[in-house]
Amino acid sequence: MEHFKTLREFFIEHKKRYILGIIWLIIVDILQLIFPQILRRITDLLESNNLSLNGLLKYSLLIVLTGLGIALGRYFWRIYIQTTARKLEYYLRNRLFSHLQSLSTNYFNTHKTGDLMAHATNDINAVRMALGIGVVMVTDSIFITISALIMMVKTTNLTLSIIALFPLPFLAYGVQKMGKTIHNRFKDVQESFSDLSDRAQENFAGIRVVKSFVQENEEIKKFTEVNDRNFNKNMKLIKISGMLRPLIQFISALSFLIVIWYGGLLVIQNEISLGDFVAFNSYLSLLVWPMMAIGWVINILQRGAASMSRINDILFETPEVTDCKDCIIEKKDINGSIEFKDVSFKYPNSDEYALKNINIQVPKGTTLGIVGRTGSGKTTLVNLLLRLYDIDKGQILIDNLPLKKLPLKTIRENVGYVAQDNFLFSNTVAENIAFSFENKIDESKIYESAKIAEVYDNIIEFPDGFNTSLGERGVTMSGGQRQRTALARAIIKKPNILILDDSLSAVDTQTEEKILKNLKDFIIDRTNIIIAHRISTIKNADHIVVLDKGKIVESGTHNELVKNNGLYNNIYQKQLLEEKIQSI
Repeated sequence: MEHFKTLREFFIEHKKRYILGIIWLIIVDILQLIFPQILRRITDLLESNNLSLNGLLKYSLLIVLTGLGIALGRYFWRIYIQTTARKLEYYLRNRLFSHLQSLSTNYFNTHKTGDLMAHATNDINAVRMALGIGVVMVTDSIFITISALIMMVKTTNLTLSIIALFPLPFLAYGVQKMGKTIHNRFKDVQESFSDLSDRAQENFAGIRVVKSFVQENEEIKKFTEVNDRNFNKNMKLIKISGMLRPLIQFISALSFLIVIWYGGLLVIQNEISLGDFVAFNSYLSLLVWPMMAIGWVINILQRGAASMSRINDILFETPEVTDCKDCIIEKKDINGSIEFKDVSFKYPNSDEYALKNINIQVPKGTTLGIVGRTGSGKTTLVNLLLRLYDIDKGQILIDNLPLKKLPLKTIRENVGYVAQDNFLFSNTVAENIAFSFENKIDESKIYESAKIAEVYDNIIEFPDGFNTSLGERGVTMSGGQRQRTALARAIIKKPNILILDDSLSAVDTQTEEKILKNLKDFIIDRTNIIIAHRISTIKNADHIVVLDKGKIVESGTHNELVKNNGLYNNIYQKQLLEEKIQSI
């Protein structure tokens, strides 16, 4: 049960419901123990020809009332235990999702989406089963077993009871051995299901790429391989778990055989009455259920423990980037001055530095342009400013305060970030633009930000305008429309720091000029960082830095850098040549 210690708070909060459910379950079990005694009495009266019509009616009514009591009790234990298990499922799924939201970016770089989805579905369902029907069966098995044994010994014959129960220790030993194997094999099943989920998710997300490269058959083959592994793991589990029930039934049959043989002799020798014999068989029948339930219980609990172990691996994961203990909590707003002082950084599990000795100053109200070849560290630079990762060496300052001294919420609420890979949710266009607001906002603000981003005219042409629902990841929009919608999402925040990470690469040069013109008034009194491949995007920046292999190789204004005849001028001249060729 150590795997379930993570749920201690839930058990404390809902202990009354579990206790009430168990009480009702025990009441049902007690009522079930009455039946053999009724049968004993009726049989003895029949054998002695002393059963009258009134007596028959009395015992029949007693059986009916006992049956009604059992039905009522079963209803209540289901209400208390099974509904609490559903609440546990709800609680655990919320807790898992909330914890995943708190983990750092790097965690999602090393863990697949399909695997995490399997945790949130299959694993949580297995835990619910263990702490729902599993609790019922454990309680049922223990109470009925002990009570039936006591009744068998007290009301019938000690020797008969011992002989009848002789096979049980062998059953317990076999179940224990098989339980460990079930635990390990179920863990393998869950892992193979994660691989299956991941393969399916990846293919559905990349279906357009698959079709574009005519790789349907190849992807089907890959999916079939993963599906075969999942099937084989399940078959291995079924082979061992499927042996439990036949084993229990065989041992139960041995017990009945012993009772019929030895109990029959005792009745013939008048050591016990026929009623005693019938009652003893009834109690033994009650014991068959717990013996059969042992296999199922072990199966369910082992599966639940294996799944809880996998969930705990996530819940015990700690974020790499967290608020410091001495954060300046009262600082809710950022003015916007930024400084990188001797900053060096390498990604986790990497030996090479992505950035080396970066020194940059961006005063409030100015615009910094960043340009460089692919892989030079441009995006890494702004990721550090957002504290998606923590730096290895040096210091990043905002408003002359160390970045780590500011709460993460303060940093990210004051920054408007438009990433290279724009992600739009499967909501309406308006909801995507207003994503950063918890409450509904004035539509005029949505329209205004869309106009600045030069996407307003495109949106109103959609069938439902701003209420148009987008497909997964905004697939129903073009690349340029997605970029501009993401830009509108950042603009509507009116952030003190605006970061555009190559966010105009998918729009044509004319649209880009319009957007930059619209942004002129918006970026006044804001600190702006613009990353671009096109020189035209950043040539009017107050200061430009050129990155290459994680280092700043040039810095200055556009005119100064063109005169240097360095990397910046080389990129600029190539782009001028490309524009001339395109205009021919």
